[in-house]
Amino acid sequence: MRWNVTTLLAPGGAKMYQDSNTGSNGRQPADLWCKVAYWELRQRVGRQFAVFEPTVNVFQEQPRGDGMCLGVLQQATDCESIQRTRAKIGYGMTLSKEPDGVWVYNRSEHALFVNSPTLDLPNSRTFIVHKVLPGYCMNIFDFETAEMFARIRDPQFSDGPYDPNSIRISFAKGWGACYSRQFVSSCPCWAEVLLRRVDR
Repeated sequence: MRWNVTTLLAPGGAKMYQDSNTGSNGRQPADLWCKVAYWELRQRVGRQFAVFEPTVNVFQEQPRGDGMCLGVLQQATDCESIQRTRAKIGYGMTLSKEPDGVWVYNRSEHALFVNSPTLDLPNSRTFIVHKVLPGYCMNIFDFETAEMFARIRDPQFSDGPYDPNSIRISFAKGWGACYSRQFVSSCPCWAEVLLRRVDR
């Protein structure tokens, strides 16, 4: 991974558009590489955001960068766990599409927790949640691994719907076998990255 932190954090480095068909700068759907959905527990908050630029910042409040500002989507809530977790998002994360896959860079002061099809064991009914510490980055979707898994995937191991192009990222709270929360939908604040299959 060849991170250029100046580029990732610089104003104007990443843009996000709400219009999935054509961005405000005239971008066409062919430039779309993912959509990001923000969730609080089981409730999706706001619309899916289409990403056209190679990098996008996802953060809590302005001025934390350009990109997807979660603070403008959120409504008032009495849920203390959501309130506490919102306060921990801060600078959030940067998602970057690179030649070898999709990377996440943790810009916040708290850990991110990630589950991705290419980080799981192939043909397994269990899933793995990975912790990304503040200031660290991780390849969260490897293109070559995705292609290999698609060839060897056995449908009998799928318990219900399965999306091989969906990544789940929770802010500050983990889930799964090693945590009290068993499902990502039990996490107070989390994002779903829906990748579009594109040529690398």
